[in-house]
Amino acid sequence: MDTRAPGKLAWIARLRVPVLIMLVSIGGWAGAEYLWPDSGYVAATLIASRFLTIIAIGWAVTSLTDLAIKRRISRLDIDASDNFLARKTATRLDVMRRVIIVIGAIATLACALVVVPWARQLGVSLLASAGIVGIAVGLAARPVLANLIAGIQIAFTQPIRIEDAVVLENEWGWIEEIDLFYVVVRIWDRRRLIVPLTYFIEKPFQNWTRKTGTIIGSVYWWLDYRAPVAKMRDKLEEILKTTDLWDGEVCNLQVSETDKMTIQVRALATASTSPRAWDLRCYIREQMINWLQAEHPEAFPRIRARAEVSDEPMAFTPPARPSDIELGDQSLDGTEKLPEDQPEPKA
Repeated sequence: MDTRAPGKLAWIARLRVPVLIMLVSIGGWAGAEYLWPDSGYVAATLIASRFLTIIAIGWAVTSLTDLAIKRRISRLDIDASDNFLARKTATRLDVMRRVIIVIGAIATLACALVVVPWARQLGVSLLASAGIVGIAVGLAARPVLANLIAGIQIAFTQPIRIEDAVVLENEWGWIEEIDLFYVVVRIWDRRRLIVPLTYFIEKPFQNWTRKTGTIIGSVYWWLDYRAPVAKMRDKLEEILKTTDLWDGEVCNLQVSETDKMTIQVRALATASTSPRAWDLRCYIREQMINWLQAEHPEAFPRIRARAEVSDEPMAFTPPARPSDIELGDQSLDGTEKLPEDQPEPKA
């Protein structure tokens, strides 16, 4: 069985419609030349034939270029563990493919309109009388042009590539698609974030796989001062040796911060990719907590209080007597109290 047959069929499928258009246009012109040699139909069919032939040629060239680039991208092993070069090449080819399609379509249409006399005159008159309309269209098209230019910049400078792990707008995900005007980011929970291309040129963002996919994962615990840090360091190494998520490069545990009641212990470990680093962090956290619960429960934070008893008796100070109350005030039992120099009224 010829394994090249699907590839040949793809080329033929891409050329089928353009070739058909070209044959129809040439056949129509030849038929008009044969049937009405001295009529005005010949000139009209000649213009139509030239117009459709240019469209067909441009269509064929653009379509074949698109197919060739897609087949080149399909040969790249993006799913490999060490896929830096493959992702770099795929990103550059994909952006260039989209730019070539747009430029080819515009160039083909422009060349086709040149052979139509009334369209050529119309284009010249529009260019001459555009004025304010041209300025308005230019301003309206500025975001489109900015994204197009940003796409070309990304294709060559490559701040992002296909399947790069990025963090932007407080979202973490992977670059799934780089279009001509926007980028599709596949969020970890399978949502899609659509971002304009200019975002990656104008605003800062995190790219976790810019040079390599290896990333350091960190795990934190708030523990009591009695936590066995040295034993935790040995336990971390033991935990990492039991999983294939760890790539064997970094294994570190330190006390990173303290306060009045607790200490903060930080563990560092590396993984080959960001998803594996996330799983490794969760695995370390769970295994260490299980070990502390079973072997060192005193390591978890607690609140301490100490009561002190004194042998010396406390001196009792009686409350101060209320000061003399002026006329009109009330005594402690609620009755009105008179000044001492005023006699009580007789019954």
